[in-house]
Amino acid sequence: MTTAADDRDADDAAASRPPASPARTTTFASLSNPTYRLLFVSGLVTFLAVQGQFVARGWLANELTGTNTGLGGVYMAFGVPMLLATPFGGVLADRLSKRNILLGAQIALGASSLWIGLGVYFGFVEYWMLLVASAIEAVSFSFFAPARMAMTGELVGRELLTNAIVLGQMSMNSTRVVGPALAGVGIGIAWFGLAGVYFASSAISFVACALLLPLPAARRSRPGTSRSPAREFVDGLRYVRAEREVGLLLLTSFVVVMVAFPYVAFLPRVATELFDVGPAGFGTMSAASAVGAVAVSWYIARRSSPAETRRIQVVSGFSFGVGVLLIAASPTYAVVLVAILAAGAAGAGFQSMNNSLVLGLSDFEYHGRLQSLMMLSFSGFGMAALPLGALADRIGLRPTFVIMGTIAIAAVATYVTASRRVGPGGARQGFAA
Repeated sequence: MTTAADDRDADDAAASRPPASPARTTTFASLSNPTYRLLFVSGLVTFLAVQGQFVARGWLANELTGTNTGLGGVYMAFGVPMLLATPFGGVLADRLSKRNILLGAQIALGASSLWIGLGVYFGFVEYWMLLVASAIEAVSFSFFAPARMAMTGELVGRELLTNAIVLGQMSMNSTRVVGPALAGVGIGIAWFGLAGVYFASSAISFVACALLLPLPAARRSRPGTSRSPAREFVDGLRYVRAEREVGLLLLTSFVVVMVAFPYVAFLPRVATELFDVGPAGFGTMSAASAVGAVAVSWYIARRSSPAETRRIQVVSGFSFGVGVLLIAASPTYAVVLVAILAAGAAGAGFQSMNNSLVLGLSDFEYHGRLQSLMMLSFSGFGMAALPLGALADRIGLRPTFVIMGTIAIAAVATYVTASRRVGPGGARQGFAA
């Protein structure tokens, strides 16, 4: 008779073996697992709600303030709470039922969207309410993302982890094609408008919540631990310090995401200030970014070997910085759509491969905390959006985008140089370059 400890030891032993299968796999291999398939579908519905709300939030902030600083303030209100809550989200994902964490986060997302929708519909919405809603959403995602990522690893195992991560990224980016375009059109329809987008987002969030109910509670990674969440998080930091390659990947992701990914926060101003294309044009720009992301996700889903993963991560990182520079230089709306498509593709490739490398090189019991550390880059994204917005109001959007793209390229170049010095020593067998 085996014990739970024996089962966990067997899992770890199996996870540490090099994969016996070929480097290439089928595009949708992870979806053959019915439990992961349910997690995938629920995430797909969640992302659809989030993307529609993303467009509505940016447009509402633009209407209420009319400045880049106002747009940046909304993301600041997202970034600071995420910075504070993310460490706890990662710890709890490694300690508690991941399904229950996902359910709680979904309820909070649906409720915050409903609140803003009511404010818009009845005419009492104010800018501070948008800031509070952003904070609620940030805390929700601080718990949602680590739990979902940690549950993914448990359901599919290490062999299909890269494929599952890319498919999850593909589902999110697919909704970015549909969600922003529909939201942009909806905002422009008088009888639907911003309130309708928020109401629809709330309803979809609660549908996603219902889809999570059949999921298994999932085993706890470390049941019965008596250490405080703070000590657990510190333990995760020690692990990153020991695994230098993992730490380098996390640092690179933090800089690139924090400084360059905020280009999406300023697309409403690109639509109105630079090209005067209105809410439908803004939705189309958001969709263009998503089309590129879906295309590259489809391409890399079958490429899970360590060498390919690293190569795609580096090439995508450089290309993303170049894409942001091209947005800055675009002379017409048609050209900027192409530049945004390229930036969206490269950004998705970089993010997917960086996440795959971090989790593939680490132990399952740390996945929740490592995902929370990766999410800190998005809290940095939120906090950087405000000073970047203020800078754009002072010197213009185009010069600001030049600065953002240049820093992203420099960060990836630094990573390439430093990773050669660090080498794959200490990396998990079977995933090292």
